[in-house]
Amino acid sequence: PYLPTPHVRRDEGNGRFLLTTPEHSIGRLGLFHGNFGILVRAYAYILSLGEDGLRAMSEAAVLNANYIQALLRDAYRLPYDRRCMHEVVFSGSRQKAKGVKTLDIAKRLIDYGFHPPTIYFPLIVDEAMMIEPTETESIEALDAFCDAMLAIDRECTERPEIVKAAPTTAPLRRLDEASAARKPVLRWQPPA
Repeated sequence: PYLPTPHVRRDEGNGRFLLTTPEHSIGRLGLFHGNFGILVRAYAYILSLGEDGLRAMSEAAVLNANYIQALLRDAYRLPYDRRCMHEVVFSGSRQKAKGVKTLDIAKRLIDYGFHPPTIYFPLIVDEAMMIEPTETESIEALDAFCDAMLAIDRECTERPEIVKAAPTTAPLRRLDEASAARKPVLRWQPPA
């Protein structure tokens, strides 16, 4: 009951969504609160792990990133060929030479059931892909992700048109990102 507002509720009568404010809510969070909510979550997570748990989770995150680096290093260019910390940066420049951009690879990952990694960052890496596996990912999940990335690399050579058309299995196909950047729709509005 003390959560910030508004709370979204569905009106069972007509199926519309309503914004409600419970009696004991702390109300709306304004910008002056900054990222307070996420800081509380992070603090609670740290406290729940304790010193030894936090160290173990950090080590797991580093291990996961280095595992991905080892599995994908032959397929994707590694601009920084050294042990990484919690994230690994690859370049899609080899795939770009075949006519496939990093954006295409990220979109194709959606077809394989994975959320795309951060792309085109860091800016100093051509066709950058920054992969940050969490500390809680299982070895099976990491292997499945790497298998998808390796399959996409093969597709870049054998059937690049599939990668360039991705996503093909998602409910929404590739969006016009240039129009979205020029004419952003930042909130839903009911039809007139």
